[in-house]
Amino acid sequence: MSEKRTEISDLGEFGLIDHLNEKVIIKNSSTLKGIGDDAAVIEAGDMVKVVTTDLLIEGVHFDLSYAPLPHLGFKAVAVNVSDVAAMNAVPKQITVSIALSNRFSVEAIDALYEGIHAACEHYGVDLIGGDTTASRSGLVISVTAIGQAKPEQISYRSGAKENDILCVTGDLGAALVGLQILEREKEVFLANPEMKPDLGKYTLVTARQLKPDARVDIIHELREMEVVPTSMMDISDGLASEIFHICKASGVGATIYEDKLPIDKQTFDTAVELNLDPITCVMNGGEDYELLFTIDQKDFAKLEKHPDIHFIGHISKAEEGKFLVTKSGTAVQIKAQGWKHF
Repeated sequence: MSEKRTEISDLGEFGLIDHLNEKVIIKNSSTLKGIGDDAAVIEAGDMVKVVTTDLLIEGVHFDLSYAPLPHLGFKAVAVNVSDVAAMNAVPKQITVSIALSNRFSVEAIDALYEGIHAACEHYGVDLIGGDTTASRSGLVISVTAIGQAKPEQISYRSGAKENDILCVTGDLGAALVGLQILEREKEVFLANPEMKPDLGKYTLVTARQLKPDARVDIIHELREMEVVPTSMMDISDGLASEIFHICKASGVGATIYEDKLPIDKQTFDTAVELNLDPITCVMNGGEDYELLFTIDQKDFAKLEKHPDIHFIGHISKAEEGKFLVTKSGTAVQIKAQGWKHF
């Protein structure tokens, strides 16, 4: 009798995480939060430390035919710092580990670290260690980010409650649209190497894909305005997917409004040019690394005039489900169709 074989794709990324987490037993009281949020939370005297790790794999997360190495170094730090910010914590340190093949020169690694150092400067974090090893395939980058906050400042995914207001920072959908443009120009170049990429009118969307910026600035501003989000996460897998995570962790439902979703004109116009639905790009694009969070209604007045925080909907009872209300007033059930890793 053959052994049962379950494909990883049957579980998906989050199903796999849940499966692995079933056997994890927390033994130390200093571990305040383990697997299941944007970062782990560890007791550290009067403060708490948050810790998060992300892998970037060549051919899966980036394509060196159009991703400049300094941009890639910056992005590797930014996506981890974003997870620290998603806990409403301030990043302080990172470690960087790389695996590389002999096709990379010292100069190439210097270019990668140029971006890493630029990100450290930008976010005010220290590079404190890491590891280097050989790779038989492509480039692998693993970054661990460490941040800190007071215990009462931490925002988990699980704190959203009925009537809270759903907020997002910045604008959404640009990273997905930028990826489509880069892939299109790559195909044009492969078909005819004489053709030079024409990216002049796509600067915002390509930059959002190649060099996203974690919203640590918003964390500092929330501190100044004395607002602690009731729940929070960053938008790495698409707005719809992240709404599902908050609803699942908090045991709630949500309603958002199409006419409240922030999308830049360049993102909108480029999506239309590519025959993509702009709202689908906003809902399912991912990699924008903006923040999705909920606030108590009493905090609305503090954030109401903030130019880069948008109020897109509200939290409801779990049994009321998760809906997008279109511009025509139709309520459409939200489906999470973000990035699938397996």
